[in-house]
Amino acid sequence: MKHIFKSITAVLLCACLLFTATACGKKDDAAKEQTVKLGLVGDDQRLWEKAAELAAKDGIKIEFVKFSDYNTPNDALLNGDVDLNAFQHKAFLDAYNASKNTDLVPIGRTFISPIGAYSDKIKDLKDVPQGGKVSIPNDTTNGGRALFLLEAAGLIKLKDDVGVSPTKADIAENPKNITIDELDAAQVARTLPDVDAAVINTNLAIDAGLSPKDDAIFMEPVNENSAPYINYVVARAEDKDNELYKKVASYYRTPEVKELNDSLYEKTQLMAWELDIPDAGNTADPAYRPGK
Repeated sequence: MKHIFKSITAVLLCACLLFTATACGKKDDAAKEQTVKLGLVGDDQRLWEKAAELAAKDGIKIEFVKFSDYNTPNDALLNGDVDLNAFQHKAFLDAYNASKNTDLVPIGRTFISPIGAYSDKIKDLKDVPQGGKVSIPNDTTNGGRALFLLEAAGLIKLKDDVGVSPTKADIAENPKNITIDELDAAQVARTLPDVDAAVINTNLAIDAGLSPKDDAIFMEPVNENSAPYINYVVARAEDKDNELYKKVASYYRTPEVKELNDSLYEKTQLMAWELDIPDAGNTADPAYRPGK
């Protein structure tokens, strides 16, 4: 009996040790997992979801914090509510830093989306009627970008040397006397029934059920002048060399994300890390000129 009792005791002891080791192992695994809060804008985040899948395999959890407008994600980054954000191009970032006297920094390219014009009424942007109405984003950089698009389409002419962010005050010629309404970028798509055309950021157009490939009536070209509109993962200045944050940014720059991008957006949205376009300097500097 004593022999049997000792055997049972030994088995139970081994089981307890195994359970303890397993429990400790789980705690160690949990401790090793690192979480990074990433601020994003818009509902369609399938590319970042793919990047998050890749990160999870390395024990890194990318937690999405979604915003509905362009005005708050940088504030959230400064306040520490998120660790990084990924929603803005260089021109927007520079304008924010200049207006708030901050120094948020880009730590990795993501994509570039040519901004497009859409309409429920006309098939070509040049066909906006005399006295027609066009809606554009009201923030400085995307509004300026929209004005450049209207100029490229021949609807208006801007003054010379307007920098990267012209305003309606910089319109030198408006031969059709069109009215240009400015709204929060996230609201522009909703104006389509009420205007002749709307200039909409690509991610917000997709959120509204529009196809840049099939529905846009005019798209801006991508060339050396496009550097201000390359999008980035952005961090606080003190975190610009943070290896974990740089690793998070790198998961976006992968063949898996590129393949999904090309499938979803039929190459109307381009992977910016593949473009042979130098990074823009400080676009908020009045001396800055695109392509120079």
